Amino acid sequence: MLAKIDLQGSWKLQLDEQKIETGLHYSDIISLPNTTSHAAKGKKNEMALTGALTDEYLFEGYAWFSREIDVPAQLAGKLCYLYLERTRVTTVWIDGVEWGTQNSLNTPHRYEIGTGLTAGNHMITIRVDNTNYPTKGGHLTSEDTQTNWNGITGKLELQFYESVFLKNIQVYPDLATQSFDIKAELVGDLHEIRIVVSSQSMNATPVHTPDEQIFTADSNHLHFTYELGEDALLWSDQESHVYKLTLHLQNNNGEILDSEEIWTGLREFKAEGDKFTINGHKTFLRGKHDGLIFPLTGYAPTEVEEWLRILGISKSYGINHYRFHTCCPPEAAFIAADLLGIYMEPELPFWGTITDESSDSHNPAEQEYLISEGYAMLRAFGNHPSFVMMSMGNELWGSKDKLNSILKAYKEYDNRHLYTEGSNNFQFVPDILEESEFFCGVRFSKDRLFRGSYAMCDAPLGHVQTDLPNTMKDYDSNIIPEHNNTADHSSLSEGKEIQIQYGTGAKTVKAKAGSQQLVSHVPVISHEIGQYATFPNFEEIKKYTGSLKAKNFELFRERLEAKGLGHLADQYFKASGQLAVACYKEELEAAFRSQRLAGFQLLDLQDFSGQGTALVGILDAFMDSKGMITPEEWRTFCSDAVLLARFPKYHYEAGELFEARIELTYFRKKALDGLQLKWELQADGNHIANGLADLPSFNDENYVVITDINTRIPDVSSMTKVMLKLSIPDTDIHKSYDLWIYPNQVKVDFAGLHLFTEISEHALELLERGEDVLLFPSPKNVQNTIEGFYCTDFWSFPMFRSISESMKKDVPVGTMGLLIQKDHAVFEHFSTEEYSTYPWWSIVSQSSSIILDDLDKDLSPLVQTIDNFERNHKLGVLMECRVRNGRVLMGALNLDSLINTLEGRQLLYSCLRYVKSPAYQPVTQLEVEELRQLFN
Repeated sequence: MLAKIDLQGSWKLQLDEQKIETGLHYSDIISLPNTTSHAAKGKKNEMALTGALTDEYLFEGYAWFSREIDVPAQLAGKLCYLYLERTRVTTVWIDGVEWGTQNSLNTPHRYEIGTGLTAGNHMITIRVDNTNYPTKGGHLTSEDTQTNWNGITGKLELQFYESVFLKNIQVYPDLATQSFDIKAELVGDLHEIRIVVSSQSMNATPVHTPDEQIFTADSNHLHFTYELGEDALLWSDQESHVYKLTLHLQNNNGEILDSEEIWTGLREFKAEGDKFTINGHKTFLRGKHDGLIFPLTGYAPTEVEEWLRILGISKSYGINHYRFHTCCPPEAAFIAADLLGIYMEPELPFWGTITDESSDSHNPAEQEYLISEGYAMLRAFGNHPSFVMMSMGNELWGSKDKLNSILKAYKEYDNRHLYTEGSNNFQFVPDILEESEFFCGVRFSKDRLFRGSYAMCDAPLGHVQTDLPNTMKDYDSNIIPEHNNTADHSSLSEGKEIQIQYGTGAKTVKAKAGSQQLVSHVPVISHEIGQYATFPNFEEIKKYTGSLKAKNFELFRERLEAKGLGHLADQYFKASGQLAVACYKEELEAAFRSQRLAGFQLLDLQDFSGQGTALVGILDAFMDSKGMITPEEWRTFCSDAVLLARFPKYHYEAGELFEARIELTYFRKKALDGLQLKWELQADGNHIANGLADLPSFNDENYVVITDINTRIPDVSSMTKVMLKLSIPDTDIHKSYDLWIYPNQVKVDFAGLHLFTEISEHALELLERGEDVLLFPSPKNVQNTIEGFYCTDFWSFPMFRSISESMKKDVPVGTMGLLIQKDHAVFEHFSTEEYSTYPWWSIVSQSSSIILDDLDKDLSPLVQTIDNFERNHKLGVLMECRVRNGRVLMGALNLDSLINTLEGRQLLYSCLRYVKSPAYQPVTQLEVEELRQLFN
């Protein structure tokens, strides 16, 4: 490039909502780069979205931008390009002459203006249209994520060139020869032209600077090899060495005609067997989903510094991989990922059905557009070492042959990346296409699951939602079944119509199931894992100072306050968050325990602002911590080195044998020779048992068994929480688990107490006389209840309630854990936190939560279930009150089930000790009819 004119600054603006295109009078101004919404242009949006953030100045239509520029004499007549880094569908005029239309949503718009710009003033007019896209655009244009903004962001400039210049420079790393294979197009006369290439490592100490190398141009299609030398630095997530290549185009007089800089890196990312390798070393993808959510602006940043901040936060939580859901970030994101060591997977902006010419709904224009977007992404960002993977879209259906042909064409065009047919394609009837180099999904058949949680419309549910808590689960037998050559009878029959989740709704598709059991021959990534919802943090509302407003949060707060529960909002937020963290820990550990898995993609580390408002992150939408867990603690189960203890349960009786197998999954290069594992059981800081074990040799494996722990649980006089602590001294590798020990032979003796499983006249008589009554009806006999469910809600209750109803499937339970009065005297003999912990799992699973909405009393449950922000039921699990002259301790509990578990007996024991103690003094007074109302 010879020179450029920066076009950032003040532009005239006219909004043309009706797209009339006449009578332009530019009644406003705007500073670009910007969006109309972020600049607060147009009519204020009076709508208040409940399922997403509200764009306060939403504008859809034509936005006209006009500006006069001055071309200096030295640039007059030079070849000129107009460069718009990030925008929508644009049409450009120079001095009233139209120069065409471009519509890439992912890559810069670059208009060749030619050599006709004379010295002096010229008028540039740009029309941006954010309607009638060639495709729906996925999360590039969705109100759920970065909004359907209108404007121009990033660089705006006129670029000037001499008559000879370089374009489409593509750098192909060759690890074997430690060199870069460079291809480029030379525009203009190549006579007596040479290319001088130099490089410098950008983030290495000491800096690596290979010798300058000179190549002669013998064709307009250049192809040459730049040698880095034997001490070349490699790029990976652990050693992210980046090279800046400088290419000078010179004539024989040494005059520089063009100069280009390319950021790249020397790396080889491959799929080998069931794992990915980076430079020959196995790696495990610890990924997150990203939908380009930026609540202050409504659009993705184009500054490297901001992406360094964002990706750096993710890196601090152990993330080394980003999957961009139906979108591609701007170049600044790739540069930041290069510098930090993040594996990037952009995705075509498509969420739908791929068709061929035989389909009645075939849309060749849309399909060609999508294919062209893929090529544009490869050309624009393919040099970045962080760009290692690419997906065809999200949850696609349709022609497998067409998808296969697209994949094959991309692979032949650019072999620097690995390609997949899409993310979670064909859902219940997955397939792995011939050209796919990795597979991203959630199941191989209806029952062969490799994710821990699912929506009710996608049931069966996952092990985190349904299984007795333990640390034994892995997905290996579901990924590679023992009998892999027989028909998979859990698959659906050929051609059967089924309903699937599609975006925020449902869709009917034809299933095309294979006759053989599907066994992957490529690395498997688990798709959108987690999705554990937390209650809103209403303190977050004040952070929305930009173009997006949290009117959904305001509405949720109003609903909660209308139910008389507003004072509990902060406790709901913190308690649901702690349960979500525990669910994420088990989900991630199950992935690390799976030796056949190649990685995972969280949904998400941060909250997702749309699709019903899915507050599934341990970080909020701003990438700020919610205060639930530190990055250091999160990395104990999300890192390239994770200690894992396998044990079948969390509850032990005094004298019982505790058995655990200690394993390590390890993907670092540094050897652990001569180091040991240290383990200990601690209670209240006191050692119960401990030991040391030498680490075994890895022998190029990434998963080793270190030792087995077998130790006798000591006697305890009361229920005791114990911590199993694991560490490898002199490293940062450590882990802890909470266990619970129960005293021997705790007896639940109802003798002398009045126990009832229904409201009877006898019970009421006893209360009249001032007696104490235990009222524990079976959950199945109480109508006004919510089913007991330990795990927090999946994704967002409003969205999946609607989807389940439209598919005529069971609606999710929709609850979000417990809020417990942990310091209440009823728990003197039952160790608990304010939030759900594993001693409550069997209790909750065998109980129901009683709906207290219609009770016109301030009855504060001892154990309350947190409901979702749409229903906001007041839900009681365990409650106490006065009725007539007596006292009642009550809940819809399954006594038979509780008595058969250590934790259930302990809770009942603590309850019985409480009702016999002087501390038993319920405050709330209920009338008989109110009590009947609760228990029908």
